[in-house]
Amino acid sequence: MSVTSATDDPLARERAHLSASRAALRAMREDVESLDIKDVTANWVNAVILTRQIEDRIKALADLADTPLFFGRLDYLHTTQEGQRFYIGRRHVHDAAGDPMVIDWRAPVSQPYYQASKQNPQDVGLRRRFGYTGGELTAYEDEHLSDPSELQQTSRLLQAEIERPRVGPMRDIVATIQPEQDEIVRSDLSGTVCVQGGPGTGKTAVGLHRVAYLLYAHRERLARTGTLVIGPNRSFLHYIEQVLPALGELEVQQATVDDLVAHVEVRGTDEAATAVVKGDARMAEVLRRAVRSHVSLPTEPLMVVRGSRRWRVPAYELEEMVRELLDRDIRYGAAREALPQRIAHAVLVRMEEAGEAPDDRVQNAVARNAAVKAVVKECWPAVDPAKLVLRLLSDPDFLAEHADGILDEDEQKLLLWAKPARSVKSAKWSAADAVLVDETKDLVERTHSLGHVVLDEAQDLSPMQYRAVGRRCTTGSATVLGDLAQGTTPWATESWAQALEHLGKPEALVEELTAGFRVPREVIAYASRLLPHMSPGLAPVESVRENPGSLAIRRVEGTEGLDAAGAGGLDAAGAGGLDAAVVAACVESLAHEGSIGLIAADARIAPLAEALEAAGLTYLSPGEETTADSRLTLVPASLAKGLEYDYVVLDEPAAVVDGEPDERTGLRRLYVALTRAVSGLTIVHAADLPGQLG
Repeated sequence: MSVTSATDDPLARERAHLSASRAALRAMREDVESLDIKDVTANWVNAVILTRQIEDRIKALADLADTPLFFGRLDYLHTTQEGQRFYIGRRHVHDAAGDPMVIDWRAPVSQPYYQASKQNPQDVGLRRRFGYTGGELTAYEDEHLSDPSELQQTSRLLQAEIERPRVGPMRDIVATIQPEQDEIVRSDLSGTVCVQGGPGTGKTAVGLHRVAYLLYAHRERLARTGTLVIGPNRSFLHYIEQVLPALGELEVQQATVDDLVAHVEVRGTDEAATAVVKGDARMAEVLRRAVRSHVSLPTEPLMVVRGSRRWRVPAYELEEMVRELLDRDIRYGAAREALPQRIAHAVLVRMEEAGEAPDDRVQNAVARNAAVKAVVKECWPAVDPAKLVLRLLSDPDFLAEHADGILDEDEQKLLLWAKPARSVKSAKWSAADAVLVDETKDLVERTHSLGHVVLDEAQDLSPMQYRAVGRRCTTGSATVLGDLAQGTTPWATESWAQALEHLGKPEALVEELTAGFRVPREVIAYASRLLPHMSPGLAPVESVRENPGSLAIRRVEGTEGLDAAGAGGLDAAGAGGLDAAVVAACVESLAHEGSIGLIAADARIAPLAEALEAAGLTYLSPGEETTADSRLTLVPASLAKGLEYDYVVLDEPAAVVDGEPDERTGLRRLYVALTRAVSGLTIVHAADLPGQLG
């Protein structure tokens, strides 16, 4: 394995191929831009659709100057392909004759780039990796898989790409996908996959690359059914939003769970105990009972008048129809639409027995008859999901009736609003209430299902939130991503088996990623000291990155002996000393290349913001894009999950733990904060560190 200098002829030839490939991509884009659709569209609707498709194709063919067009090469030994040499890149590029110059990384012929080894070369003689600086090809590195005398070594270019400083949003990892990650990425569309992965194992990137792969392998199907990426918050979604466009995929929607269930305006919050009950899967049965309670059995016969004839349907027959629809347990709204047709059919049978010959138009007319409508309204009235949930949370008797045997009295008291709202619009709905409305809405009418859903940071969802996501992929599949050790909500899931059951995908395959590629070994080993105290039995991440000196722990002088009250226990001078030490650590980190994250307990954000401003340091909020001139982000610990920074300054770990309602959640929040650094972590504290850190 060797890295050649920039003066070698092979490197010049590779640069020439890069230039030719970029020219070919420009030609492909120009061909699309020159298309004239005036003579091929039958109407304005077709023209609008085709114009949009062309615009999307032009965007997908964009040549990003700082993004390598190809990152690897495979030289096959005995291949049945047309050529024996393939350049592997982010998208397919062909020349004027249609011959491939760059092969899409998702194509079957590209798979050995990620999977081949000396033990299983997969007919590959040579694997070449390319090194780039600012979009310019500067080096290459060869691996002769067919040569048993050459030792297997860690790729320096691969390592450099993994460790490359990051400024701006999350990058794709298409050049650095590892074999165990590639197997998950290329798993079939029909199956749901759950990925348990600790910090730095690349689970988020794996999920996004799986979407890109599925869109490549099943484009027509997913174009019809749709794909969706669900993240924990807007900051996280903004952080990852450039990954798929960089791979040429522009049609994937992104949302939070709150976005999915936004049927009511959320203006209120719940106490933790209340939110836990509202998020419990048992609430689904309470809601089902409440919806079905609106159905009543008919007690009077029906008389339908048509012209001079009267047609009578007795009460017992109407009751049989209602009971049959209840027994079928179909959605409330679908049954309500079916009932008038059932009644009309019974009338048509009587017409035929009397010698008439009614057709479908007559049946539809009977179904719309005022008397039939009156029976349906009486027996199967319309249900407004938000109004039903409002009544359930406001009316103790109504709740007690439908929660009987499901929730105990204390749980029912937690659900009831202290001051019932007068209307749906005036109610101060919480996020958990919105999920209940979504569940009720699905009981009334079916939720649209997508072809594939990616659910990231899934460990923080409640059972009812899992059900809400599961409704969006009942006829499709899902990729579930998370880390049980990073569950920081009171309702965080205890096991993936439980989560997948609530999601409606109990048969999903659970894969575990334990090799860390981003967080330095020294940092992840320190954070893993918390695992036995918050997630016993969970395997710690084994980082492949040696980065001596990546962890620094600094106590502010003059504060020894403080209890775990954190900075709140300091006097003004002491607090000022802590703030000054944190600012100094940020300045020190800014001397390095890359992004800087200052993570602190939510209650510490305001004083730290003042200290940064007083020191003349500009800072960003989570979700705002870092640039070369603005690389420092001030991050509340509650928003740190899923984000990464080259260097992290962590303020007062004890305050992070104390900011949560219980110790386990606090330790998990601290675990998240400790594992956001890619190159270096500096901990600055005044109070004693949590004892679980040893």
